[in-house]
Amino acid sequence: MNCKVFLFMLLRRIILYAQPVGDVWDEETRLRMEARAKYLEWERIRLEHEVKQLTLKQMQLLQLSAVAVLLVLVLVLWCIGWKKSQRREEFEEGNNDANEEEVRNVGANEEDVGNEEDNANGEEDNNDDGNVEDVGSVAANEEGNAGNEEDAGNAAVNEEDDFGNQVANEAANGENHDVANVVQGEENDFDDDIGRTTMERIQWPVQDLQAGCEWTAGLMDNYTVYFGHVLSNSFYPVLQRAIGVGSAFEGWSPREQDVVYRVLIPMTPPRGHSFHLELDSAGQRHVRNFRVRVQLECTCTREQQGENMLCFLHHPQEELRSNQDPSLLDTLCTDSYLDVHKTARWFHQVVRAIWPALPQSHNWHLTLLPSTRSCQFKVTNGRESFRIEMLFGVRRDDSDIFVSSEPREALTPSTTWPESYAVAEMKFFEHIARQAPPDSSHLKCLQFFTRLQLGFSFPTYAMKTIVMHLLNVIPVSSWRRRDFLMRLLDISESLRLSVQAKHLNHFIVGNRRLPRDISVPRDVRMGKTHNIFHHLAQHSAAHTQAMSEYQVLQEWFKGILLGEG
Repeated sequence: MNCKVFLFMLLRRIILYAQPVGDVWDEETRLRMEARAKYLEWERIRLEHEVKQLTLKQMQLLQLSAVAVLLVLVLVLWCIGWKKSQRREEFEEGNNDANEEEVRNVGANEEDVGNEEDNANGEEDNNDDGNVEDVGSVAANEEGNAGNEEDAGNAAVNEEDDFGNQVANEAANGENHDVANVVQGEENDFDDDIGRTTMERIQWPVQDLQAGCEWTAGLMDNYTVYFGHVLSNSFYPVLQRAIGVGSAFEGWSPREQDVVYRVLIPMTPPRGHSFHLELDSAGQRHVRNFRVRVQLECTCTREQQGENMLCFLHHPQEELRSNQDPSLLDTLCTDSYLDVHKTARWFHQVVRAIWPALPQSHNWHLTLLPSTRSCQFKVTNGRESFRIEMLFGVRRDDSDIFVSSEPREALTPSTTWPESYAVAEMKFFEHIARQAPPDSSHLKCLQFFTRLQLGFSFPTYAMKTIVMHLLNVIPVSSWRRRDFLMRLLDISESLRLSVQAKHLNHFIVGNRRLPRDISVPRDVRMGKTHNIFHHLAQHSAAHTQAMSEYQVLQEWFKGILLGEG
C-alpha cells in the first residue's frame, strides 16, 4: 500500500512540477533550422535560375537543329530544281533544232515551186518529196510544241515547288521566332519577379529626394537673387547660381532619414581682383590640392569712366581706408590666399542676414549648424525638415571641375582647396538618366550597397565609383528591374576584386571615355588616375581588415536577399 501511495505521489509531482528540458538546446536547434531554411531558400533561387538557363540553352540547341534541318531541306530542293533546270535546257536545245529543220524545209518547198514550169515530171517527184518532208517538219513541229508544253508544265511545277518551299521556310522561321519569344518572355518574367522581390526586401529613403531637391533649388535661387543685391557694390566674392551636387541630386542617398542636400556655389573675383589657382606641390599623389591666390588689379580706367571705385594699386592707403571698403585681401585671405575658414564664417553671416527677406522664412525656421569648411543649416516647418550644406568653390577655366571647400582629409589647411569632381559626377548621372529606361535600377543598386557598407571601412565614395565604372561599360538597357539581382552581383564582385587587388581607379581623373557633355581640363582627362584604395596598398593590416570585412558584408548581402534583413 505504501508503495502505491509513493508511486502516485511521485507521478503527481512529475506532472505538476515538470522541469523544462533542453530549452537552450531547443533554441539553438531552432536557430540552426532557420539558418538552414534560409540557406535552402537561397539555393532554391539559384537552382531555379540555373534550370532556367539550362532550359534556354536546350531551346537554343533545338532551334539550331531546326535551322540545320531547314538548311539541308533547302539544299535538297535546290538540287532537285537544278536537275529540272538541266532537263529544261535539253528540251529547249531539241526544240531549237526542230525549228531550224522547219526553216530549211520551207526554203526547199519554195525552190520546188520555182522549178515547176521547167520540169513538170520533176514537179510531181519534188512535190512528193516536199510532202514527205512537210510531214516530217509538221511532226517535228508537233514534237517541239509538245516539248514546249512539257517545259511550261515543268516551269509551273517549279513555281509550285518554290512557293511551297517559301511557305515552309516562312512557317518554320515564324515558329522558331515564336518559340524564342516565348522562352525569352518567360525568362524575363522570372528575372523581373526576382528583381521585384529583392527590391521589396530593401529599405529605401523615407524622404522624397526629387521633391527635396526641387525645394532646395528654389531656396537657393532666392538666395542667389539677394546675394546679387546685397553684394553688388562690395569687394567680396561674386556668388553665382548654386549647382546641386552630391547623392541627393544624383538620385540616391546613403541615409534612410535626414538626407543632406548639398549645393556648390561658384565664386568669381570682385572688381579690382583676380583669382589664380596654384597646384599644391606638397600634396599627396592620390589627391590634387590647390590654393587660390588673390591678386589686385588696376582699376584706374574704371575710375576715369565715372565708376565709384578707387584703384587699390594706385591710391594711397589712407584714402582707401577712409573712402572705400577693404579689399578681399584684407577680409577673407591669409597671406594673399583665399581662406576657407574665413569664407565659411562669412557665408554663415550672409545666410543669416538674408533669411528674413526670403519668402520661405514665413513658414520655415532656420537653424545654422557648426561647420568650418562649409555653411550648413537646417530648415523645419513642424512637419518637414531639410538639411542643406552650401559648399563654395572656384571653377577651373570653363570646365565642370572646381576647387572647392569640401574637405578630403581630417586636417586640411585653411588655404587648401581640394579639386572637386562633384559637378562632373552629377552630370554623368544626368547623362545616364536621359538614356535609362523607366524601370532602370542603377540608382537602387547604388542605394543598396551604400547602405549595406555602413559600419564598415569601405568609403561610400568607393561604392559610388564602382557603380559609375559599371555604368560606363554596361549598357543602360541592362540595368532594368529584371537585371537587378545580376547587377548587384556585379557590384559585389567588383568590390571583391578591387579590395583583393588593393586598387580602384578614380572615375573622372584619367578617364578618356567620359561623355562629351562633361567638360574637364586636359590635365584631368589625360592625367594619371588616382587609386581610391591607396591606403590598402600602403598598410597590410588595413588590407587584411578589408578582406575580412568583405566576407562579413557578403554574408549580410546574402541575408538581405533571402529576407533576413
